[in-house]
Amino acid sequence: MSKRKTRKKNNNSAKILKYIAWVLAVIALILSSVVAGYYFGYGDGSSEVIKHEKNRIQKKSPKKEKTTAKKKPKSVNKRLREVLKKESKHEYISADHELDFKKSAVIPKAAKKPAILTSSKPKLAIIIDDVSTQKHVRDINALGLVLTKSFLPPSAARPTTPKLAANAKYYMVHLPMEAQSFRAEEPYTLRITDTQEKISKRIKKIKKWFPRVQYINNHTGSKFTSDEVAMNKLIYAFQNNNISFVDSRTTATTMAPKVLKNFGLKYVSRDVFLDHEMDKDYVKGQIKEAIRFARVHGSAIAIGHPHPNTLQALRESKKLFKDVDLVYIYQIY
Repeated sequence: MSKRKTRKKNNNSAKILKYIAWVLAVIALILSSVVAGYYFGYGDGSSEVIKHEKNRIQKKSPKKEKTTAKKKPKSVNKRLREVLKKESKHEYISADHELDFKKSAVIPKAAKKPAILTSSKPKLAIIIDDVSTQKHVRDINALGLVLTKSFLPPSAARPTTPKLAANAKYYMVHLPMEAQSFRAEEPYTLRITDTQEKISKRIKKIKKWFPRVQYINNHTGSKFTSDEVAMNKLIYAFQNNNISFVDSRTTATTMAPKVLKNFGLKYVSRDVFLDHEMDKDYVKGQIKEAIRFARVHGSAIAIGHPHPNTLQALRESKKLFKDVDLVYIYQIY
């Protein structure tokens, strides 16, 4: 009897173990399926997520376009300033920074000149101020016109201007002088409080940087050129370095005519500003005005800047220049 009971217990234990083994096997199979599904299904799942994100972005993008379309288009002046700002570290300001608008709401008029009747072609000298980069030089040269480049003195922002001028056929220097009201003043700007020694030292340095310079015109300078004492110091320094002054006429109260007369020198000045407004059509109109002025007076001096619209206006006005001789500044005075 005892042997039968033992066999029965053993059989029951074996059955229980067998059931447990089957249960564990089933659990293991389920777990393996889950794990396999996770890993093998991840690629498809991730691609679905990416696809979903793309669809979401594409659905949103038209809304952005509509929003952009509703924005007011930027003005020509604003777009040009942004382009020129990217070109250099400093924002390029429109040519109206040259003028003294604090005292006058209009451009200072050209100096009075007699009308001249002549059978020869009138002469027109166009000075391009603020030349300071290789791109400026390249863009001006690409026009294929006789234009007088006026280089800004070297500074941290534009250290290569003497080297650029050295490669130019002919050039001037655009010398920063104190303005009545101008925030973005150039470094080493001449001021009315500067001593004769300081001004003479500065001009001597300019001559060293630009050994072939014959003419210098003022960058801004509405305050400086209006001060007789300051102008006396400047012309004295110019005389000692064989340099002539071209008055940009940034103010109607310039003392340059009086001072130059006292020195026994001829007064030379700008007749027409081309681009104190950067609109291309306006510049083209000013080019016509410069040509008209040259016809009446036998010659004219116009001042522009290396703005894209100015250069394009000059390019599109080439046919008009057949009525004048485009010359360098020294060929007039």
